Amino acid sequence: MLMLIVGLVIFICVHSIGVVAPNWRDMHLEKTGLVQWRTRFILLSVLSLALIVLGYQQTRLEPVWLWFPPVVVQHIAALVMLVALFALGSALVPKTTLKAKMGYPFLLAVKLWAFAHLMSNGSLADVILFGSLLVWSVASFAIYRRRDRKNGVQKEESGVQYDMIAFVFAMVSWFAIVFFLHKAVIGVSPLM
Repeated sequence: MLMLIVGLVIFICVHSIGVVAPNWRDMHLEKTGLVQWRTRFILLSVLSLALIVLGYQQTRLEPVWLWFPPVVVQHIAALVMLVALFALGSALVPKTTLKAKMGYPFLLAVKLWAFAHLMSNGSLADVILFGSLLVWSVASFAIYRRRDRKNGVQKEESGVQYDMIAFVFAMVSWFAIVFFLHKAVIGVSPLM
């Protein structure tokens, strides 16, 4: 459990620099350069993800159960994940309507992903992992949106053709994850 928590703390701290200290990144970019900044960011991200994965795997060996969600909740979570993947596609594809309207579709994708996994998993490790990422993404989204309104950030143009690309990305990735990848990588089918 400690490894999971340490990984989450590192991950959230590294990914909250822009939220907590928006000018700090630019200041360090001037001193160290883009390559060093990205190298450090990637190394800390990989380290934190490795700690999270290893810590989560260890907690799955002897889980502390808080609740046992009914099977129907897993099916609802799978549908929420489809929306999360559309948000992810909207973050990756330029000029999507979701990006133009909300500004941060990647954080919306993380919120929906964390919520779907939180409601369909009932162990203490699940609550710590998905709950902390849900809180982080909600807080980050609110702070970024408030900052954009304060700074008068203009919304970019969007087009339906870009939304369709995001939709196709969501459908293809959802089918791949639900029917193949989740079971192969995580060891659990999301529909059972």
